[in-house]
Amino acid sequence: MLLVIPVIDLRQGQVVHARRGERDRYRPVQSMLCDGADPEAVIDGLLSLFAFRNLYVADLDAIQGQGDHRAHLARLRTRFPGLEFWVDAALHTPAALRQWRAQGLGVPIVGAESLPSASGLEQIAAAFGPEEWILSLDFRGDEFLGPAQVLANTQFWPQRIIAMNLAKVGSEQGPDVVLLSRLAALGGERHVLAAGGVRDAGDLLLAQQAGAHGALVATALHDGRLGAQALRQLCCG
Repeated sequence: MLLVIPVIDLRQGQVVHARRGERDRYRPVQSMLCDGADPEAVIDGLLSLFAFRNLYVADLDAIQGQGDHRAHLARLRTRFPGLEFWVDAALHTPAALRQWRAQGLGVPIVGAESLPSASGLEQIAAAFGPEEWILSLDFRGDEFLGPAQVLANTQFWPQRIIAMNLAKVGSEQGPDVVLLSRLAALGGERHVLAAGGVRDAGDLLLAQQAGAHGALVATALHDGRLGAQALRQLCCG
């Protein structure tokens, strides 16, 4: 069974539709699951489709250094206590992760594009257990967006790895199976999750065949191509 994690990208209090990592061009999401782009309405719509156990949140304001959504996340955590939130908010130091965890805002994601150096990865790995955080290995096409040594220093990777190809996000081109195969081989027993390009149930199976334990999905849920029946057949949450 595959783990499917729905995605919401937050900008200025709204859920926006991510496309190819061109963040300045993201617009409020339009979904057949709900009306409008309010985060609560969008999450309600997603949960009406399937009993997801996890939710990936990209705080675009934090990632771009334009504020953050901590207050929103605190309200959402209270509103949806059954969801485990995975949040990318540009956290990249042990101190930032400690503060985040103390605030109870979800499982912190460390994005490679936010790491100033490879030593930051080593410091985080020394301070936290492998289940306490998630590493997003961020690519745009073939270009790795983080310090090169992050890819080489696999001994510092946590248990869960996101294979993020921003060029695939919202592209309707299918998952990057070459990248997934590469990171699955490097990661060994770690759980690798596909991010970007999943269009339907067939793409979930392609990702699984490439070594992924699951996938982050947004567009295919909102436009109905990945529906309740397929989720029940393929997914564990």
